[in-house]
Amino acid sequence: MSTPTIRPFFDMWPQYNRRLRQVVASMSDERLAIRPSPDRWPIWATVGHTAAARVYWLCEVIGEPGAETTPFQIGTEEGWEDDLDHPRDAEELAEALDSTFRLVEGCLDRWTPEMVDDEIDREYLGRHQVHRRGWILQRLFSHDAYHCGELSQTLGIHALPQIDLWAPE
Repeated sequence: MSTPTIRPFFDMWPQYNRRLRQVVASMSDERLAIRPSPDRWPIWATVGHTAAARVYWLCEVIGEPGAETTPFQIGTEEGWEDDLDHPRDAEELAEALDSTFRLVEGCLDRWTPEMVDDEIDREYLGRHQVHRRGWILQRLFSHDAYHCGELSQTLGIHALPQIDLWAPE
């Protein structure tokens, strides 16, 4: 008999990632450069940030393996998603979403319900913090959804296809 994992509790997350990836992978450089307002990040940077957060929380904070399989480096102040002078294209963003979601899937398949209460200690901005493993995963799940909504609004304002997380496959 196999050990139960937390995958059933996040069974829609793979679909959400696929929907985001499908929309982003089909976008031109011009569309990826759209900003919701002059003071906000372009679409490509928001997508990069969304993917990079997965590596930060799972690999840097929790210590999960696999950061080297993504385009993001742990332990650095700024990643490529923060370099607004170097826009990323649809292929790079799709690979960033794919590679970082493999990290998420590894956690969904390895972590047991008992593990979600494990405490993770970290220092952040000179302060000691303690987070539960489950809190971190919920944060990432809601972070993905938040930015999908933000991107959908931006796309909708420009009469472009939005990210429909819940449409039947």
